[in-house]
Amino acid sequence: MSVDNVTAVAPASSRRPWAARGSVLAVAAAAGVVLLAVPAAAHVSVQPQGEAAQGGYATVNFKVPNERDDASTVKLEVNFPADHPLTSVMPQPVPGWDVKVTKEKLDKPLESHGNKITEAVSRVTWTAEKDGVAPGTFQQFPVSLGALPDDADQLVFKAIQTYDSKEVVRWIEEPKEGEEPESPAPVLALTAASGDGHGAASDDKSAKPASGHGKDAEKASSEQAAEDSSDSTARILAVVGILIGLAGVAFGVLSGRRRTTS
Repeated sequence: MSVDNVTAVAPASSRRPWAARGSVLAVAAAAGVVLLAVPAAAHVSVQPQGEAAQGGYATVNFKVPNERDDASTVKLEVNFPADHPLTSVMPQPVPGWDVKVTKEKLDKPLESHGNKITEAVSRVTWTAEKDGVAPGTFQQFPVSLGALPDDADQLVFKAIQTYDSKEVVRWIEEPKEGEEPESPAPVLALTAASGDGHGAASDDKSAKPASGHGKDAEKASSEQAAEDSSDSTARILAVVGILIGLAGVAFGVLSGRRRTTS
């Protein structure tokens, strides 16, 4: 037998353990992606019903998903930005929840429709009267607020989420360019003011805060619910797809091991 015939190709059995190890590493890496992707998507957020224009009023939803499998969310505290005080904040009643609005005096009084405003809302707190937000569910807390600042493109609300297990999660990290915070605070994006320069509220009638009732509010609420549902479905399908891929890789690993031992 020639030397070329002896050294040409190594036996397949000697290569299979390396292939199996590579497959196992691929499974572990993909599993890590799943574990990291799911928690990052679930945090307290804020979205407007319709539009939140600079200088106007808007109705927004603070969305609270439950991140725990063995505890319910029983309290939500939302702190309002002190650098852009809001003079009108009215939460919509949520069945099963008690709500408290806290105000503080302003260092510098504001002028609104000819009136001097000396205090603004600093915090809104919702406390569950019974079960709260159960595992695997979310709750929305609607609030009418204004007047929105005309010199900012976003408002940052720092939120504190409390579970019945006494665990407290602080969603208070402000966004930074090029970085994604581990515990991001809810951020409300503001759109440009309308042509009259006063945003959504340009006269006495439109200056009234959105009540959250009527056909427009119902339509906006339905659109928001549809968007939330579509977003949740997309995340579920993505996770299912990854899990199916993991199952396929694991099956390949087991099949390779059976061929190696046979």
